[in-house]
Amino acid sequence: MKDSSGLAASKKLMQNYLSELLTEESEEVLPQPVLEKKPATAMAERVDSVEKEKLNKLLQQASATKALTENFNTVTTVKSESQKVAVAPTVKEKTVAVDTVKEITTRKSAGEFKIKPEKDYRKGSFQAMFFDVAGLTIAVPLIELGGIHNVDKTTSLMGKPNWFKGVMVHRDDKINVVDTALWVMPEKCNEQLINSLNYQYIIMLSESAWGLMAEHLVDTVTLEQEDVKWIEQSNKRPWLAGLVKERMCALLDVEALITLLNKGADINQYR
Repeated sequence: MKDSSGLAASKKLMQNYLSELLTEESEEVLPQPVLEKKPATAMAERVDSVEKEKLNKLLQQASATKALTENFNTVTTVKSESQKVAVAPTVKEKTVAVDTVKEITTRKSAGEFKIKPEKDYRKGSFQAMFFDVAGLTIAVPLIELGGIHNVDKTTSLMGKPNWFKGVMVHRDDKINVVDTALWVMPEKCNEQLINSLNYQYIIMLSESAWGLMAEHLVDTVTLEQEDVKWIEQSNKRPWLAGLVKERMCALLDVEALITLLNKGADINQYR
């Protein structure tokens, strides 16, 4: 006999997982630092002052020599070496090398996010079918539902991920069966929870060969656009079309989910 209290705790853990899963990270574009270049003028002014003082002394000496010549009225040829007046060196403004400031980008500004193409159910009202797995309710747009089958014997395949339950034959079709709990929340599935799962149905994804296992079929409801918090950017959780507000459950993007399953990718690679 199964431990009912332990099972209830595990299912409660699964229900809380959705709110964690849907928590979006807020990304801010960091402001770019502003660098100011200050001209090096103080040194130039100091050098000009020293050179002016030297020139004034030379002028004073020249005036004194001229006065002595006039008083004695002596014509004296003075041979002197040419004096080189030091020319004030040109003070070059120091240019501070500033590395080009690289633009700080985030995933959002780098253009990694892609806008999802508009689906048919994004216009007006649409129907969605709800099913649950271990207490976690999941919705799928009825227009993307490929069918519902009862769970039957599956054949395991070597080299497949843990969430790949196996291949189930239905009439002439081979269905790739996905253990929904192990795909959506592998780290939450302990042994007790896995053993408690009572899968009864296979929810077929559109016209593909993929089917999700479900414990119960809840109901089918007509939803309006405002009933769903739509996820417009697809890179973080491409399999998630939106959140049904009233029931706090995930609405699947079936086409994106099929793409991930074909790649053998689980949810941890796109969180």
